[in-house]
Amino acid sequence: MTTSLTELFARYDVPVPRYTSYPTVPEWHAQPTTDEWIASLGAALEKPDATLSLYIHLPFCESLCTFCGCNTVITKDHGRSQPYVQLLLRELDAYLARVPVLAKRPVSQVHLGGGTPTFSPPELLAEMMDAIFSRLTPQADVQGSVEADPRVTSRAHLDTLGARGFSRLSLGIQDFNDETQHLVNRIQSPKLVADLVGHARASGYESINFDLIYGLPAQTPESMRATAVEVMALSPDRLAVYSFARVPWIKPQQRKFKDEQIPVGAEKRALYETVREPLLAHGYIELGLDHFAKPGDGLARASATGAMHRNFQGYTERRTTVLLGLGVSAISETPDCYHQNEKIITVYDRRVQKDEIPTLRGHKLSADDQRRRDKIIGLMTTFRMALDEAEEQDARTYLRQMLDDGLIEIEGGELRIPMRGRPFLRNAAVFFDAHFRSRESDGKPRYSTAV
Repeated sequence: MTTSLTELFARYDVPVPRYTSYPTVPEWHAQPTTDEWIASLGAALEKPDATLSLYIHLPFCESLCTFCGCNTVITKDHGRSQPYVQLLLRELDAYLARVPVLAKRPVSQVHLGGGTPTFSPPELLAEMMDAIFSRLTPQADVQGSVEADPRVTSRAHLDTLGARGFSRLSLGIQDFNDETQHLVNRIQSPKLVADLVGHARASGYESINFDLIYGLPAQTPESMRATAVEVMALSPDRLAVYSFARVPWIKPQQRKFKDEQIPVGAEKRALYETVREPLLAHGYIELGLDHFAKPGDGLARASATGAMHRNFQGYTERRTTVLLGLGVSAISETPDCYHQNEKIITVYDRRVQKDEIPTLRGHKLSADDQRRRDKIIGLMTTFRMALDEAEEQDARTYLRQMLDDGLIEIEGGELRIPMRGRPFLRNAAVFFDAHFRSRESDGKPRYSTAV
């Protein structure tokens, strides 16, 4: 007898990681000192073929979106941006003083995230990027991307960044339903978004992404269907359709939502399917976990060639040797080390003013960590992963329920996720997660649920 989808969602809607890193942040226990982090960064960049990605965290927002899980600073004072940008540049100078080879390695990607990067005025973003590129070496085809809130993003923002090589725009849409927008404190009309998208396309932006969230309060299949209609009319190049990560023990603002307002299990997954079906009907390709792209988009092409990667920014077209994060709470990565900056802006400020590397925490990856990370990334990007003999035997035992439910296949030394199992990709990935498996019975909340 085939198990119904409703029963499957009830069975597998359990807290599991999203795997933008391995080990996941709650399992970072092998803490590096700042000197050890700098040594790892230097060793990675000393390789002649090393490449570099930059993540720049701009934390300011005018108002708090109650669903948000990001590290933000809520303020109406736009004057706070100028001294913060100077801190970013001072942090970069502290790295250059300790790792001079950083200036010589080509910058393959730059991503501005937040917060709201476009909270800063266009002329300040120009000053920041000009200063960064005067210190580092951008590739001729450097990919620049920016996250933007349509409510505070102007045409001047897009023009300024476009003149500096930015060609990718990610807009936080979340939902077009009026009631949901009011409940999550993010009100923006389709017309506002359409005007910004139109200007971005006219000024040469090659890829426009929409972020949507399902599982928010007051969402229904009908409201999500209406949002999907609005989205299809705007025809973004790619979409991220995220499951609402409800973690009120981390983000207190989420305690404003009542349990009865939040769809869960099969009801929640039905919202995703309401968006997924028209996307596939319009020719979008489903990539990895909750991502879609038109066939001609760079992410779809990377997926087709096996080049798609997953890191702290989610799915990306290029895998670089080093991801260097600048700014409060920013996370960096080398092949054998993770590093996160101070999360409290006043502490970050004080330490950078002393020309310190503002280390909060990190993790030194063991050889086993690195092996498992690559297995998880492979599964999350290709829906398949090779197993050695011992792993195959273990998988048949540990994932027995998923096998019986037809959500995974194990054959010829390979674990595969068929179409029926795609909603449960995170559940399958935990097989390779030694840290999760050693702690999964302790009952402590660490992750959002899988569905």
